[in-house]
Amino acid sequence: MRKFAAHSALVLLLTLLGVSSAFSNALVSTSPISGSTLSVSPTSVTVTGQLPLLPEANEISVTDPNGVRVDDATIMVDGVSVTVGLMPLTESGFYTVSYILFAEADAPLEGSYRFKYQAPSTIAPENPTPQPTVPQEPASSSWATNVFVILLLLMAVGVTVGLSLYARKLFKNR
Repeated sequence: MRKFAAHSALVLLLTLLGVSSAFSNALVSTSPISGSTLSVSPTSVTVTGQLPLLPEANEISVTDPNGVRVDDATIMVDGVSVTVGLMPLTESGFYTVSYILFAEADAPLEGSYRFKYQAPSTIAPENPTPQPTVPQEPASSSWATNVFVILLLLMAVGVTVGLSLYARKLFKNR
C-alpha cells in the first residue's frame, strides 16, 4: 500500500510538472510598447503571443483617455500577432489596449495595457508656397578651354598615326 501511494504521488507530481507554461499562450510583445510615450500618432496596434492564433476569433480594442474607441475594428491575424488599425489620435493622454487572443487548444489570453500619446500643441496643415524657379544659364566654355581640348584632340590623332606607322614598320620587317 505504501509503495502504491508513493507511485501515485510521483505520477501526480510528474503530471503537474508536465503541464508546462511553454504550451500555453503568453504575451510576447506589443506595439506600441506598454507604458511608452509617443509623440507621433501610431497607425496600428499589434499584440503578439507565443502560439499561432485562430484567424477569426481574436479581439483587440483601443480606447482614448475618455473611454471612446479609437480603433477602426479592422483586425488582421498574422501567425502569432494580431493587429488593429487606428484612427488618427488627436487627444493627449493614456490610451488603453484591451485584447483577447485565442490559440487552438488553449485558454484565451486576455489582458490590457496602456501607452501615452502626447499630441502636438497645434496641428496646422502645411500649405506649400510655390517658389519661382530661376532659369540657369548654360555653362559657357572659355577660349582657353576650347584651345586645350583642340590641342588634346590633335595630340591624340598624332599618337594614333605614329602608332599605326610603327606597327606597319614592325610587320614589314618580319
